Amino acid sequence: MNVSLSLWALTIVGLAALIAVDFFIGRKPHDVSIKEAGIWTAVWVALAGFFGLGLLVLGGGRPAGEFFAGFITEKSLSVDNLFVFVLIMAKFAVPSQYQRRVLMIGVLIALVLRAGFIAAGAAIIASFSWVFFLFGAFLIWTAWKLVQEARSGGDEEADFEENKLLKAAERRFGVTDRYHGTRLWIRQNGKRVMTPMLVVMLAIGTTDILFALDSIPAIFGLTQDPYIVFTANAFALMGLRQLYFLIGGLLEKLVHLSYGLSVILGFIGVKLVLHALHESGAHVPEISIPVSLGVICAVLAVTTVTSLLAARKQTAEEARRTQAQEERQERQRQEGQERHEVAAKGRADA
Repeated sequence: MNVSLSLWALTIVGLAALIAVDFFIGRKPHDVSIKEAGIWTAVWVALAGFFGLGLLVLGGGRPAGEFFAGFITEKSLSVDNLFVFVLIMAKFAVPSQYQRRVLMIGVLIALVLRAGFIAAGAAIIASFSWVFFLFGAFLIWTAWKLVQEARSGGDEEADFEENKLLKAAERRFGVTDRYHGTRLWIRQNGKRVMTPMLVVMLAIGTTDILFALDSIPAIFGLTQDPYIVFTANAFALMGLRQLYFLIGGLLEKLVHLSYGLSVILGFIGVKLVLHALHESGAHVPEISIPVSLGVICAVLAVTTVTSLLAARKQTAEEARRTQAQEERQERQRQEGQERHEVAAKGRADA
């Protein structure tokens, strides 16, 4: 898809306007309700849908299909970010009324950093077609690692560890021991010091780099158009904040998420390798965008259904164990009471 500089500028201005509206509406710190999160999640999904339809009208079916496949892939991979967001919020004890602001700025930092990754990836792909072999192998290896982590129980109990950049910033500027509203800097003993609000924003933004290492190669496996890669990432990330509040309590029920993501990454890795072989002159079949979109949607649907069924079964099993334990305790209490009554009667007869 041939994208002019003016269209790039118009798109960035449009995204900036949407972000400004979102920020203006939620500028006052408050607890985000399920209703508010649901409305904004629907808004960002609808905006992504309208953007995809615009691509369909202006560029045809292929760019639109690539965008929707990329958006769904990035959205599903970004859900994994939410587990880390929960750890970060807990690590820094972020008050609930400030979490929306933290996620807004943190995600914006992540989007800027991802833009740099996308630009670098596009430049590398344009110069070295063999990089598809590396991307494909990396995604297949990542898929295998996800399966291994899922089978070993994952890292659900792990704590968040600050990266070196964040630790260096804290040592250089210092951090206050408490929050000061939404302020990022304050003066303490005549020195400018960071507040925990700024630290947690930087933590979310810079931690996303780790997730970009697999999500950026994954979407380049679906499209090599930097414009589509960037916009799919933008819509997926901006809607991620609301998803945090909407399904935060449901994350622990997505017990098969890692398996689903591993299948998606492995599938795209194979697609990349086939594409690289095709570019090298080998007569191998290539996986089309409609097939890719169908596989991604099917895997996510199956993963969600099996996760919810497994979570329901686990809940029922826990309820049965709790009931059995309560029944044992009741029997022990009754047996103890009976022994007490027998002993009391024996003492009375004596």
